Amino acid sequence: MQNRFTSQRITSMLNISENSITQYVPVEELRAFKALKKSRIRRLSLILTVCSLVGIFLCMFLPWTQNINAKGYVTTRLPAQRPQAIQSVIAGQLNKWYVREGDFVESGDTIAFISEIKSEYFDPQLVARTSEQVDAKSQSINSYNDKIKALDRQYEALEATLGLKREQINNKIQQARNKIAMDSIDLINYRTNLQIADNQYERIQQLHEKGLKTLSELQEKDLKRQQTAAKVTVQENKLLNTRNQLTNLFVELSSATQEYADKLAKSQSDRQSAVSARLESVAATSKLQNQLSNYSQRQQFYYITAPQSGYITKTIKKGIGEIIKEGADLATIMPADYDLAVEIYLKPQDTPLLDTAEQVRLRFDGWPAIVISGWPESSTGIFSGKIFAIDRFISDNGYYRVLIVPDENDRKDWPQKLRVGTGTQAFILLNDVPIWYELWRQLNGFPPDFYNLEKEKKEEDVKLKAPLKSIK
Repeated sequence: MQNRFTSQRITSMLNISENSITQYVPVEELRAFKALKKSRIRRLSLILTVCSLVGIFLCMFLPWTQNINAKGYVTTRLPAQRPQAIQSVIAGQLNKWYVREGDFVESGDTIAFISEIKSEYFDPQLVARTSEQVDAKSQSINSYNDKIKALDRQYEALEATLGLKREQINNKIQQARNKIAMDSIDLINYRTNLQIADNQYERIQQLHEKGLKTLSELQEKDLKRQQTAAKVTVQENKLLNTRNQLTNLFVELSSATQEYADKLAKSQSDRQSAVSARLESVAATSKLQNQLSNYSQRQQFYYITAPQSGYITKTIKKGIGEIIKEGADLATIMPADYDLAVEIYLKPQDTPLLDTAEQVRLRFDGWPAIVISGWPESSTGIFSGKIFAIDRFISDNGYYRVLIVPDENDRKDWPQKLRVGTGTQAFILLNDVPIWYELWRQLNGFPPDFYNLEKEKKEEDVKLKAPLKSIK
């Protein structure tokens, strides 16, 4: 009986028979069963550990795509396509709104109307009155032009009169010179006659002393000699008077020249005064025209219009009657047509590794995605892009800004409902390396292409030094 029970027990433990005795005997308390159970668990743990280590070791040699992770947000490629504020050019009082938040407006549509608050612009006839001032100043310019022309004619007349006066005096001078020449000839003639009369008187006197001539003949020659001497004296005085007249004519010519020079200078001075007054009128007219243009343009700024077509996203100034300053924001408009882009910021140590047209993987907030950064082919829900621009100067936050645009070669377009400002996570793809190398690089904190760059530099140095050695 006992052997039969033991046989059934062993059969039950070995699961040979369908009959179980576990309800009669506590199997867990048996030492053999405990030892057998522990050995199975240890063997299974060892097998799992070895398989895991082998799997991890093999995974270390799997290819891994190096990448740079960065966060950013959706923006637009062109500055004109980004949200912008609608501002007031002039200060004024807000009187009326023509739009509501969310409305679509075309370029040039009226957004709001403001009224004037500065006292110098209160006059409703300001433009008309300024235009009258411009017309008055323009007429004064014409008057000065006429005055300048009259003074020019006066100057020309004075010059012509001076020329005639000079010609008249020069004629008189020529006449005086001719008269002096004639008087000089007459004086020479009279002096010759006087010399002849003296010789005749001396011969008659000698003959009279000898008794050959009478006293009356002697006295007659003496009278003739005295008459001839008187004529010489008269002619000398006449010649002297003519020479004095010539001198007076030269003085008169100088006086006339000086007199007309004063008149010409006064006429020129009056002309310059008229020109100066005309220029002042021109300057005043230009200033008034500038004011008129400013007043006309200012009235156009009472109506604030949309700079481009888009949606009114937010009204900043709300109350009617609110006073606004120059350049104050009234509302925000989002352009209707825009080209999406992603703006991210990278560390300075990662920037030298990048270049334009490099591929980027993007994950947008609100779009479910499974991302495995090192295996982009296995990721789902991500979108492709490429680097469009990299800033040449570091930003205020200590990072470099990078702009990413959609990749035209990728068939998968960015979501149509993607909006500006949506959060984005970017994965910039670099080289394909084993996983063990990537882990080692991450633990040491090296940039992705650290050793590759060092190797390239050494190769370049070798290439540069090789020709020098060959020359030697």
